[in-house]
Amino acid sequence: MADVIRRSLAKEGIAADLATDGEEALWVAQGAEYDAVVLDVMLPGRSGFEVCRTLRERGVWAPILMLTARDAVDDRVAGLDSGADDYLVKPFAMAELLARIRSLARRRLPERPAVLEVGDLRLDPARREVRRAGVEVPLSAKEFALLETFMRRPGEVLSRLELVEHAWDLAYELRSNVVDVYVGRLREKLGPDTLETVRGAGYRLREEPTA
Repeated sequence: MADVIRRSLAKEGIAADLATDGEEALWVAQGAEYDAVVLDVMLPGRSGFEVCRTLRERGVWAPILMLTARDAVDDRVAGLDSGADDYLVKPFAMAELLARIRSLARRRLPERPAVLEVGDLRLDPARREVRRAGVEVPLSAKEFALLETFMRRPGEVLSRLELVEHAWDLAYELRSNVVDVYVGRLREKLGPDTLETVRGAGYRLREEPTA
């Protein structure tokens, strides 16, 4: 399948490198700034989930598309929490895979930003570390991405669509309550008053969050 995908990309004028197991995938993905990465969950050695999580921990921010034969909600959540931007369930149409890769590749690779601070919240994107009043707060990859989006625009009301655009791929179904679920998780970990609900509009990070 990997070879078929690579040949299909080549026909579209897209250069692609191929890794055949998890360890090789880690080595290859860290060797260059790729526009997008396609990871199969069932890689030999390390799973695609493990590879994705490790890449994010090591500061590799290229958009990642996960391929999986499993379509259970828990597996999709696991992929997103490991740091993936999108997922595609097998079997799939090659045209859809190519369209999703093109969509991911259009995103600009984020520069390694400076530390963000809002009130007593401190977020270090490079180290993937969040602290509240000096105490480290463990967050999943998606919780981290969502909080980073809020902290880049403190005090602004962000719609669910804007939050999905920054923390998930646009292909993710907006009918899902995934944004509400993750906002709830952030409130549990950071304090209920940290994020405000603006009825009919979205959510807002308080510029001086309180516990």
